[in-house]
Amino acid sequence: MKTLFHLSFNVTDLAIARAFYVDVLGCTEGRSADTWVDFSFYEHQLSLHLGDPFPTHDTGRVGDYLVPMPHFGIVLPYADWVLLSERLTQSGLDFVIPPHHRFPGQAGEQWTMFFRDPCGNPIEVKGFKDLASVFSA
Repeated sequence: MKTLFHLSFNVTDLAIARAFYVDVLGCTEGRSADTWVDFSFYEHQLSLHLGDPFPTHDTGRVGDYLVPMPHFGIVLPYADWVLLSERLTQSGLDFVIPPHHRFPGQAGEQWTMFFRDPCGNPIEVKGFKDLASVFSA
């Protein structure tokens, strides 16, 4: 990884968000204050602040799905995606779009899943067998 990505967004409850990002997603907590907390999200910095989450709408058409927009996420090697997919499924997480294989045999072939954090922020996790193909056309 050449650089780190930083994303800052609002959550309605830091304690509930902490539990989700640490216990469910496996993030590592960093610095914090009374109104915010930082996490390492696959070595990228998420800063969660108390406030109203951004409004989202299921308007992003991808294949047969309408995905929540805007959303953020991570692209993982396929083996790591499978492990996270299994952990999230076993946790009883309510998926917006359950783990599935998308674009099989095509450029951009991937595995993906969508879910929301407890404050409503939509997250997508993608898996690629070859990370070099992420931008394939």
